[in-house]
Amino acid sequence: MTDKVQLAKEGIEAFSAGDWERFKAPLRADAVYEELATQRKVQGPDQIVEASKGWKEAFPDATGTITKVTEGADTVVLEITWQGTHTGDLVSPMGTIPASQKRVKISAVQVVRFKGDKVAETRHFFDLMTLLDQIGAVPMPATA
Repeated sequence: MTDKVQLAKEGIEAFSAGDWERFKAPLRADAVYEELATQRKVQGPDQIVEASKGWKEAFPDATGTITKVTEGADTVVLEITWQGTHTGDLVSPMGTIPASQKRVKISAVQVVRFKGDKVAETRHFFDLMTLLDQIGAVPMPATA
């Protein structure tokens, strides 16, 4: 395993542990984090930590299990299974979703790009609709 693979894995492990100093350590000062499902994009280690803390506040027991790793020259791709219980408010651009006390399990992919030995960009792809359905936040369609 290369250092880049270990650094990419470190982000998932540190998030799962809620260890924000460890989570922030491999990030470049100009690092970018993007969630395609929520259309959220933040820049800088402090902003990335704050965005991640929001997820951890909504799902305090959230953990990521890495199921597959693929490595390129300056990129590491992680396939992840996220699990956790929605025991805190989930703040979103569409408003706050109150805690449902429901357990979630979703698949995700993170594409982690490096510049030198630091993380320059993380693009996080996950199934937001499944997450919302699992916590009961998907509106039911009107019946005819």
